[in-house]
Amino acid sequence: MSPRVTFATAARVLTQLRRDPRTVALLLAVPCVLMVLLKEVFADEQQVFQKIGGPLLGLFPFISMFLVTSITMLRERVSGTLERLMTLPLHKIDILLGYAIAFALFAAVQVTLVSVVAFGLLDLTVAGPKWAVVLLAIGNALLGMSLGLFVSAFATTEFQAVQFMPALVFPQLLLCGLFVARSSMAEWLQVISAVLPLTYAYDALAKVAAGGPYGARFAADVAVTVGATLLLLVLAAGTLRRRTP
Repeated sequence: MSPRVTFATAARVLTQLRRDPRTVALLLAVPCVLMVLLKEVFADEQQVFQKIGGPLLGLFPFISMFLVTSITMLRERVSGTLERLMTLPLHKIDILLGYAIAFALFAAVQVTLVSVVAFGLLDLTVAGPKWAVVLLAIGNALLGMSLGLFVSAFATTEFQAVQFMPALVFPQLLLCGLFVARSSMAEWLQVISAVLPLTYAYDALAKVAAGGPYGARFAADVAVTVGATLLLLVLAAGTLRRRTP
């Protein structure tokens, strides 16, 4: 592994993102707009907004990071950029970590911005510490990023990349416990929910928003979220194929 190669890759990706205002708008503005819409939808039911606002603050970045990362990585594959990089004496993990660092920085800015909007302008309150919500939201954004990096290998067009949203993201949103408590679901749905990483990411956010309890289960939720992120990055590295010059 070479830190120089890793950070050079990250700098290149950040430069490309900076030159794409639509992508920047999607990453930074859309989660904020969604939080504002959520506030207005429950304008007459503020207790509902206060209950689900905290967890959704972390779920919106997951969705947007998945979408942007999968499409951006697909462009790199289709354009031949990755293929040219793989002809060089570089380690695959250096390249992938470069992409991960670049998107992680964007994720941190994105979550910070939506948190300022939610806690500052929309008067969202949580029983637990706000900084914990922010950190978990960044973790969720990184989970979406790693999932996007991985699935980009299975798409050949941007339309196909977008099709992974209803296939991989929406089921996780439906089964994570946001809309219906997992204990109220059919057993076979609970089994499926138990193997989906967003379930644990949502559980951790919900616990912080409710002010606890912070026990072994909370630690397990965080550990599974982090472990799933790292596993997806490793799997994404496995999709990169070495080319000979």
